[in-house]
Amino acid sequence: MTLTDVARHASVSAMTVSRVVNDDPRVIDVTRQKVAKAISELGYVPNRAARSLAGRRQVRIALLHTNPSAAYLSELLIGSLEQASVSDAMLVVEQFNPPETAKALAARLRKSRIDGVILPPPLCDDANLIAALDAAGLEFARIATGAPGLGGTVITIDDEAAAYAMTAHLIAQGHMRIGLIAGNPNQMTSALRVGGYEAALAKAGIDLDPALIETGDFTYRSGLRAAEQLLALAPRPTAIFACNDDMAAAAVAVAHRCGLEVPHDLSITGFDDTAMARAIWPELTTIRQPIAAMSQAAVCSLTEAVRQEAGRQGAGVPLQHQRLQFELIKRASDGLAR
Repeated sequence: MTLTDVARHASVSAMTVSRVVNDDPRVIDVTRQKVAKAISELGYVPNRAARSLAGRRQVRIALLHTNPSAAYLSELLIGSLEQASVSDAMLVVEQFNPPETAKALAARLRKSRIDGVILPPPLCDDANLIAALDAAGLEFARIATGAPGLGGTVITIDDEAAAYAMTAHLIAQGHMRIGLIAGNPNQMTSALRVGGYEAALAKAGIDLDPALIETGDFTYRSGLRAAEQLLALAPRPTAIFACNDDMAAAAVAVAHRCGLEVPHDLSITGFDDTAMARAIWPELTTIRQPIAAMSQAAVCSLTEAVRQEAGRQGAGVPLQHQRLQFELIKRASDGLAR
């Protein structure tokens, strides 16, 4: 089955089919759908070698990780793998941990012929790593960073607005003592989420009680410790907002251990909407951060930047800052204050 056969079947030119296969933005949606249907019906598979000869070489993307949350990493992988297939890119998963230095990692990636790097939290805020990748001439995309000014392509949500929305949601249910399990201080989004929590309290005229804020590090174990501290307070909070789903799940476990019914005795909410949010009982009310979509956008931006830069012979590609939408997902772990 050839490209010409697809063109004939879709009643378009071979050039149009080529543009669809190569994700050319000039193709209108109606034509793109018609060609996609013909490709599906005929079982056409684009010739990768021919596409490389035409200047669309396969791009090698490295997804670096050191995130303690397996659920978060899983979402990143799903989105990255899906987009890598669409963008004709090769995805390489690499771990970055001491004692390896940022400079040594950058050199290793260059030696492995990596073209672009995805930096999820907390690596997205590592100034030394960002500087090393930049010095090595590697394109990079930073996911969920709180410091867009450090460079590279940036894909985020409005973390402060998301935390504000969740806190305001709990206040609207009558909760006046809302405990917060904050994230790791080495991630700049943690401060943004604390800021959103504090702003919602201030808007509602509720005095900030520092005792109601405990700091975790986005791990389940840190959520256990933080929830134990919050539930030992007198009076205890009637709701707990944890800044990721792992810590929220830990808070649910501590509540059950203390004989508290969620949400009848204690409302608990999370952040991210990973698989963890739907795997526990009761299922978590949480902020949906489109993690898979963010990693898809990162792969897409990197492959386009690498190919455009190659075509322009080093002329450079403008940086991008994409802010995706969050969503408050209401499930069963929160309710009216008693």
